[in-house]
Amino acid sequence: MSSDNRPHALDDEHYRQAIASVERTLDKLRTCSPDEKRKLHGELHALQEMLRKLTVGRIEIAVFGEISTGKSALINALVGQAVAQVDVQGGWTREVWHVPWDGSGYCVPGLADSQVVLVDTPGLNEVGGQDRALMASQAAQQADLILVVTDSDLNETEYTALAALAQVNKPIILVLNKIDLYSRDQRARLLDVLAAERVADLVPPENIVAVAADPREVEYVIESPDGTQRREWRKPAPDVEQLKVRILEVLAAEGKELLTLNAAMYAADKSDRIAAVRVALRDRRARQVIASYAGLKAVAVAFNPVAVADVLGGTAVDVTMVVTLAHIYGLELSTTHARSLVASIVKAAGWVMLGEMTTHVLSSSFKGLTLGFGTVLTAVPQGAAAGYGSFVVGQAAKYYFEHGSSWGGEAPKTVVRRILQETDKSSVLEQLKDEIRAKMHFNPHARSEARKGDD
Repeated sequence: MSSDNRPHALDDEHYRQAIASVERTLDKLRTCSPDEKRKLHGELHALQEMLRKLTVGRIEIAVFGEISTGKSALINALVGQAVAQVDVQGGWTREVWHVPWDGSGYCVPGLADSQVVLVDTPGLNEVGGQDRALMASQAAQQADLILVVTDSDLNETEYTALAALAQVNKPIILVLNKIDLYSRDQRARLLDVLAAERVADLVPPENIVAVAADPREVEYVIESPDGTQRREWRKPAPDVEQLKVRILEVLAAEGKELLTLNAAMYAADKSDRIAAVRVALRDRRARQVIASYAGLKAVAVAFNPVAVADVLGGTAVDVTMVVTLAHIYGLELSTTHARSLVASIVKAAGWVMLGEMTTHVLSSSFKGLTLGFGTVLTAVPQGAAAGYGSFVVGQAAKYYFEHGSSWGGEAPKTVVRRILQETDKSSVLEQLKDEIRAKMHFNPHARSEARKGDD
């Protein structure tokens, strides 16, 4: 008894773990910043839908195919009524449609409200269908089973799409539709070519199924009791029974496992997506903050006429920058700790930053000796040097916060030296000098100081 129940208990445990993984990913998304949430709005909706899908045990079967291969007709035939639009001109499916397959006869074990849904996707060869291609891709990621419909040997577009769908690691059934258009020998030959040559490495032979979802009319000769004959055109019933059987075989063998594995993979993929968006947005915001504070420090130090106060003021800018960077990465950092981190970064830079620090100190001393009138002469070199130092401090602090308030297993000196090696110093200095010159040109106080120096 216990031996027979163990696989079912294991399935249930994996199912609960899959639900938990989706919930954890949703929790991670809820902790994002407002900007990150706006960027990840689609992921939030998709994860919420996946959680609902798991909770009720909804199996989704996505149907793919080129225009006019009979996708919608196949869905109608499986469901047993006209629920999907069929347009002879093709290209009718503009959105992704979810059609309940109430008569499928399958229910996920242990979930009374379980249902099977057929998902009709836009045609693979729709003109100008970039957005629809994205919708189709998302449908494939959420699906538990994939049907690819063709009505002949695969062309290049169909094969490329099939190969791409195989990468999402879902069971695929290749459906050869419109078999009523082929003779018995032609049909056998076509199935053999598909199985042995075209898709041997993508679809197992048992998952290649022939159907006639919307058979053409056939002329019947009807003989009356009196021996007279009349001719009548009739439309045969759809022939999709073999496909129904194969779908149910796949679901019966691994339906709950498919749902579980798909949800776990989906949650992992979205978790990676959330992490990537977070990194990108935080990186961009951090770079903007570093550039802004480096420029602020360059200008503040350059035009501060009071000796020593310019150095102290510049340090305050660095500390404020580091606190701001910490907030970007979701961390709380006190001014005391920020000041300590700035000091450790400057110390780690050591002799490499000596040139900038010397320029900074000498310029400050010159201001003191000239009672502040030397500000104009020292503004550009001192300001640029101070701003560059702030830039390096910001980059090092950014690395520190990116690695969870640590140096990632390296020594601070190693990290700072690598940042210095990878930084285009001349470019950074030139940008800072341009900011200072611009301020000198447009700032009336700077022009006033310049006139005093001329006098």
